[in-house]
Order: sequence, then structure tokens, then C-alpha cells
Amino acid sequence: MQINRPEYLKQLISFREKQLIKVVTGIRRCGKSTLFEIYQQYLREQGVAEEQMISLNLEDPDYRELDDEKKLYDYIKARLCQDRMNYIFIDEVQTVPNFQKAVDGLFIKKNCDIYITGSNAYMLSGELATLLSGRYVEIKMLPLSFKEYVSSFGEQTDLILKYRNYVQYGSFPYLRNLDTKQEIHAYLGGIYSTVVLKDIVARKGITDVAMLESIIAYMFDNIGNLCSSTKIANTMTSAGRKISFHTVENYLNALVDSFILHRVDRIDMKGKQLLTTGFKYYLTDLGLRYYLLGTKQADEGHILENIVYLELLRRGYEVHIGKAERAEIDFYAVNEDGVEYYQVAYTVLGDGRDANGRTTLERELAPLDAIRDHNPKYLLTMDFVPVVSHNGIRQINVLDWLLKE
Repeated sequence: MQINRPEYLKQLISFREKQLIKVVTGIRRCGKSTLFEIYQQYLREQGVAEEQMISLNLEDPDYRELDDEKKLYDYIKARLCQDRMNYIFIDEVQTVPNFQKAVDGLFIKKNCDIYITGSNAYMLSGELATLLSGRYVEIKMLPLSFKEYVSSFGEQTDLILKYRNYVQYGSFPYLRNLDTKQEIHAYLGGIYSTVVLKDIVARKGITDVAMLESIIAYMFDNIGNLCSSTKIANTMTSAGRKISFHTVENYLNALVDSFILHRVDRIDMKGKQLLTTGFKYYLTDLGLRYYLLGTKQADEGHILENIVYLELLRRGYEVHIGKAERAEIDFYAVNEDGVEYYQVAYTVLGDGRDANGRTTLERELAPLDAIRDHNPKYLLTMDFVPVVSHNGIRQINVLDWLLKE
């Protein structure tokens, strides 16, 4: 089953033949190669001939001999159409040392439109950033959104069941081709092992793989909680696994660079300054949590936060945690249209009260109420209630919000 990814396709089309290298980044198996296939089909429909498209997946053994930038460059150059535009697609380009020199050599040709993918952030650091500075655009790809996932079924019934499956089994596109829990577990295990062993352990030269996996399990179990490297190091040390603050920091950076985790910083709402302490981390795919931790109970509110955070990224927002004195806003989201505030709760129904005598609804609204500007404010919940305004704060069912056009 091939699932259309219209938002990403739209971006590729908009950059077609622009003097920019199109770099699609994202965790392994999120759909980068399939996106190229969909785009190539679009090009065919626009009259582009097969010989004008050169497509390579550098992790395919068929291209194993292209193991340095000169061989890669020569291979592609020999296949260029001299009198027409050439569309060059290179998957997992970071597997070739100094690949950026080959890409740069092709880029300076007037008849080459270049598209590359990579499964870790290293490819956009160091020499690549220097050599190709100002000459590439990054398209950050994620696994399926809830809307894309639901669309693959062809109808929008049983949304609660679809949501639970989406959370438990994950959002990697190929999962829609698998029928049993055993198949899904094996597939997720393959992705997890490849990311950990190939993109982190091998690249970072990590020798204590057991400690790395302990850190991963801790992070998977603490999505949406404030974390610091010092706190994690102390927790591990208390459990008899001594590790330094700096090693934890290196491991966390590697997890972020491999796109398995997203680090979200906090911003002082008053001074609009980024805070240097305390971060939250969210998973790129929640199925990986289920694979690693099994049915271990998770905070459903934090799971929902994770999904909302990723959706805000898909919609082009820059996202931070908002800090206003003692209050915290789940998401301070900024795009070209301005600022929006989001509070996320699994449910705000019920009459129970906290130590301050507030209901759940009152507690969730309080941080948004404390903001004195007039930017849009939203409370997203799983509660099936009509859209309602609480003193200008719109309460919306989160599934409706995720599925909106």
C-alpha cells in the first residue's frame, strides 16, 4: 500500500528546478524513498522522460562500489542528458564519505535538479553546512500524521480505535501492510536496531551499548517530562549504573541527531528568552515506545502531547514550552502568521479538585488565562464536547483538530 504524502509532495513541487539542493531528512522508514517515488511519478505525468531521472539508494548493495565522492560524481555525470534538465535523486547520501563534494559538483551544472535524503542530522553539519551554505533547503519529514494514517483506511469511522492503534503500533507507513502484532513488533524492532546500532553506536563509536539502551528506555518512559542530563545521570547512578553528565549529554544529542527524539526547549513568556535549563523530549514515533517498553502504563496526557507536538511541527510551527512565572504552557507555537498557545489534556471532565480547590478544567485553563496578549489560545482534549470558548480560549476535540483540512 502506497500512502500519499500531499504536504511533502507539495513542498518538492514548489522547489522544482529552483537553484537549491532539496534535502529530505527524517528517521529511517518514515517514507522518504516513497516520497521520491511519488514525486517521480508526478514528473512523468508532467512529461519528464525516464532518462532524465537518475535515482540511487546508496544503501542498496547494487551501488556498493560508489564508496567515495569521485565515484559517485562520475557515475551520475556519465548518465546525464546534456540537452535537458536532469532530476537526480540520491537516498541515504551520508553513506558516502565527503558526498557533499559530489553534490556540489553536480549542483553547479545548470541542468541538474538535485534531491537527496539522509537519516541523521550529521549530514547537515560541518563541511556540508559550509560548502553548501545557502544552497540547500531542508524538508523535515515525519512518519504518518494521524490524518494521513486515517486516510489510508478510506473512511473516518472508529476514530478512537484508530487513535489507539496509531499510538500503540506507530506511524511508520509500511506498518499499514502488516497484519499481526508479531509482524509489527518485528518490523519496529528492525527500525529500532538499525537506528541505534547504525546511526548512533557505529557513528558515535559507543562501546557501552547497554548503557545507551538504558538511557533510551528512560527517555521513552519520560516523554513530556522535564529532563536534564544531570538528573538522568543521577538516576542512573542511583540505580547502580554510574554515568557522567557529559556522557548522558552525548547520548541525548545522538538520539536527537538520529531523529528518534525531539528536544523542546522552554521560553520565558515575559522576556521571550530561551531558558538554558530543563528540556522536554518527545518521540518521533510512539510505536517504538511500545516496542521497547511493552504495555508499561504511560501517561495518556503526555502521549497526546507528543502527538500534538509532532502535528505542530508538520504544520510548520517553531515550538517551545512556555514558562510564565510558575505556570507552564504546553506549547508556545510560532509561524509566519504569529503566535499561538496550546494546552493539552486527555480529559478535563469530572468534578474532582486539586489541592488548590480547582477542577481539572480550571487547572488547565489557568496558564492560558494568565497570558495577557490576544494571540489565539487552544485547549485540546479527547473529550467529545462541542467547540466551546472559555473567556476566549477555544476548547477543541483533539481528533477533530488533527483531522482538520
